[in-house]
Amino acid sequence: MNRINSNPPVNALSVALAPAALALALALMPVLADAADAIRPSKSDALENLTLEQLINYQVDSVFSASKYEQKVTQAPASVSIVTADEIKKFGWRGMGDLLRSVRGFYVSNDRSYSYLGSRGFQRPGDYNTRYLILVDGHPMNDNLYGAALVGNYDSFVDVDLIERVEIVRGPSSSIYGNSAFLGVINIVTKTGSQFNGGEASVEGGSFDTFKGRFSLGKKFANDIEWLVSGSYYTSEGQRKLYYPEFDQRISSNPRARNNGVVRDSDGEEAAQIYTSVAYHDFTLTGLYAFRNKDVPTASFGAFFGDTPLRNEDQRGYVELKYDRQFGETTELMGRVSYDAADHLGSFPYDYAGTGRPQDTVNDYDGSFGDWITTEWRLKQRVLDRHTMMVGVEYRENLHQELFNYDDLGTSFVDDERTSRSFAAYAQAEAVILTNLLLNAGLRYDHYDSFGGTLNPRLGLIYNPWEKTTFKLLYGQAFRAPNNYELYYSATAFGQVANPDLQPETIQTYEVIYEQYLPAHLRFSASAFFYEIDDLISQTLQPGTGLLIFDNVETVQSKGLGLELEGKYPGGLLARASYTVQRTDDADTGDEISNSPRHLVKANLSVPLYRDKVFAGLELQYQSSVGTLRGRRADEFVIGNFTLFSRELVKGLEASASIYNLFDTHYESLGSGGHLQDTIPQDGRSFRVKLTYKF
Repeated sequence: MNRINSNPPVNALSVALAPAALALALALMPVLADAADAIRPSKSDALENLTLEQLINYQVDSVFSASKYEQKVTQAPASVSIVTADEIKKFGWRGMGDLLRSVRGFYVSNDRSYSYLGSRGFQRPGDYNTRYLILVDGHPMNDNLYGAALVGNYDSFVDVDLIERVEIVRGPSSSIYGNSAFLGVINIVTKTGSQFNGGEASVEGGSFDTFKGRFSLGKKFANDIEWLVSGSYYTSEGQRKLYYPEFDQRISSNPRARNNGVVRDSDGEEAAQIYTSVAYHDFTLTGLYAFRNKDVPTASFGAFFGDTPLRNEDQRGYVELKYDRQFGETTELMGRVSYDAADHLGSFPYDYAGTGRPQDTVNDYDGSFGDWITTEWRLKQRVLDRHTMMVGVEYRENLHQELFNYDDLGTSFVDDERTSRSFAAYAQAEAVILTNLLLNAGLRYDHYDSFGGTLNPRLGLIYNPWEKTTFKLLYGQAFRAPNNYELYYSATAFGQVANPDLQPETIQTYEVIYEQYLPAHLRFSASAFFYEIDDLISQTLQPGTGLLIFDNVETVQSKGLGLELEGKYPGGLLARASYTVQRTDDADTGDEISNSPRHLVKANLSVPLYRDKVFAGLELQYQSSVGTLRGRRADEFVIGNFTLFSRELVKGLEASASIYNLFDTHYESLGSGGHLQDTIPQDGRSFRVKLTYKF
């Protein structure tokens, strides 16, 4: 698979596959329902013969993340998707990047350094997912310097084999979560020791000399102590050769162009992760440490282009003690205290002398270190057996917030060290107005050292006219606080100045949702939304100096519609198809913003080939063209992935084989303002083989 962009260009036939796949999936739903009758047990012993995994998929889903307590998806004040461990295995997803690409309305781009998440027509190239709150078992993963949360396959810091389920809550949720819960909340729920109930080891290998190993141990003992420890290591050489015409001196006049635009052995990646948890009655102690190193071949931010790549190194860790106690059937108290740390170092080779020789480059180091302590306390009370009240407080003390930049010559360009703190109080009420009418109302106040206070509400009316029919009318408001990089990073030598007067950007969202459970285990949902983002923080030129500066300069408006039809059956058959249409514009100019696809089509099908032991999984994803930062259009594309998965053909053994980008489609992600490339080609066809043994 080592080649220079030899993927065939997308053509009319491959593009037509996406809507055709959606139409085919819709047409096949009744057929699949009939087929399920032959797969699933008879009604008399259906539930008795189901495994726990099948039982979870068979029943109506519940969700925790929408309201910070368990409730049915149909009663949650949001549009929610839930992805299970079973789906992760059957579709061969390698991590959060693959998983989120499959979810209705979401799209993921990659610049060969990090992965970037978009939804509802909004994704800023180069933004480190600051407008999504990423949680691990309710613990926030966004750091205290960039507000960043990583969502790639191997940079999300949570091993995919530890995931029990992922809850994706669309729309603003600052009313209970505060900062970064802007476009959505994604909660990764990990497995417990009792779910492993012993040991588990896995090995995998694939294209680009990719290898990964994992070892996990977990158990619940007779004294009620439940313990889990898991570690993994991943390495990949990446693409051996990559070609960027922007650096080809034969066709480009850019002074940085060389090597005929070819870079070699500069796409490698290495990652490791260790996670542990110990639970005893109402107490749970968890800890995570992970690192990820990535060679970056794109020569971004003016770095030297050649076979001496720049390199990004990231570390993330936390320790949390949580207390969660149920008092009778009506009262629940939760308290947690945690210590977090995040470290980043980017190494950039620069040709200061202008010789064009690698041996004359000087490394510039751009990095950060942050650590912080957080505590949260929350009380949930059932009132009159019909209503639910919840109140909570949260406090964060940022112990260190350090930004730095220096080079091998001893020159320091940035040296900013700060401390700060924030405080929040929130409340939410869920009131049953009528037997089939629910009112959900939430309000949260946050106070920051940098800009003061902000108040964010959420309202939802949830109506169930019939047992299997739900209508939701929702309004929500959220904010994203300016992060330390946007506020305080100043390096005039690199053409950038700080802006300590930045204010939060805000969003207001209106949404109407229709959810319908149909015969034969089918579920249909439709969601229409409109939102407006005010005071959007964007990098622009400072008047008078021409230097780069972050400022509140834009207003963005978006409207869209998402449709989804899904069928899940006890025998393991799963079919899902979705379509999202949207348009997102700059409200001042009326122009469509960059990196905003108008159409997203997704189809997933998992079919049992032999009893409940062998499955075939196919997914198709279509994304329409998007505008680039330089006014071009990146082409539409279709990607297909295929996985064969088996379990218990040999006792304790699971095996899978996956092909990614099945059609070998040529497609591209957008570059950011730090790239010479307007678009960055992605990988062609690749494969992975994986074995997991339980003991």
